[in-house]
Amino acid sequence: MNDVDVLAVVGTCGPERSRHALRLAAVADRTLVPAWRLRLAPDPVDEALALAPWADRPAGAVVEFPADTRVLELIGAMTAPGSRTRLSGLVCVADAMHLLDDLRRDGYAARPRTTAPGEDAGAATEYMAHALLTVTQLEYASMIVLVNWENLATPNLAALMALVSHLSPHARLRLDHGPLAVPDRDEAYTATQERAGWVAVLNGEHAPHMTDPRVGKLHYEQVRPFHPGRLERFLDDRVDTGEFGTVLRSAGFCRLASRPGVVAAWSHVGHMLSLEPLAADGALAEDEEVLAVGQDLAFFGLDLRADALRTALDEACLADAELAAGPAAWRTYPDPFPAWAHAGPEGN
Repeated sequence: MNDVDVLAVVGTCGPERSRHALRLAAVADRTLVPAWRLRLAPDPVDEALALAPWADRPAGAVVEFPADTRVLELIGAMTAPGSRTRLSGLVCVADAMHLLDDLRRDGYAARPRTTAPGEDAGAATEYMAHALLTVTQLEYASMIVLVNWENLATPNLAALMALVSHLSPHARLRLDHGPLAVPDRDEAYTATQERAGWVAVLNGEHAPHMTDPRVGKLHYEQVRPFHPGRLERFLDDRVDTGEFGTVLRSAGFCRLASRPGVVAAWSHVGHMLSLEPLAADGALAEDEEVLAVGQDLAFFGLDLRADALRTALDEACLADAELAAGPAAWRTYPDPFPAWAHAGPEGN
């Protein structure tokens, strides 16, 4: 059986996503695998992999995924060797009227997780922030379709489209009206993805198709590690209160002084921040490069005061005397951030 070409449709607003997937399947002459069918299985992504190869249309399948689908897992599964699928497009359907609220939404989506023998059953549920689901579906899409945009004032719609273009500079952005656009099939997805706007900023390659005076970005680089207490105060007392404008998304790599020798992944959207260990310096092989010497972060927002934000970030890093004190002293700093289960040999 040959690999089947798949157009995936994602989005956190179910009715709009389902309607678009139905129309896309009809226009592209593809078999539709609806989200409700995938929901019947314990793992919707695995179910999609099982059902898609049975598409009975030559063009392939349109697979609509449930709202809480983790898009990087979807891409990884459909591009894995032996998957029998070719992911040629990923369409994100976003509700323009509520998108900013979705990016600032509190709360988490829960899903069951298979636990290993002897593992605490309380760990059988895993969570992902609704806002993170929304932003990653935008960031890794090849096409973004904005629905329910008609009642937005023109300046607000222009700013929203520019923000989406900043978050996902490689995606085609379309308003839902007139003939339905079908994603190109020229270049299939691969397991390695660099579509997200924050990745482009860190690589010095960020070139969004749309700009707006209200939409800003900042690439922050600093070799000094963050002081954990000052970083917490910066986030809670200054970023969340809107001192630097509305910071909607930031991501990249960082280091905490209290956890020396470990590079962490920084992922922030809305009111949610996650710091997860990626690599310990002492565990790197001879031919491996350090992910980040210090801080390497991208920030996106509305009415962003970039210079003030940069200054405040510098203030959250170690001062000269603190830096000179060394890692032994840094480890004694009160650290308000959640502990890492696996931080490597040099982390806490």
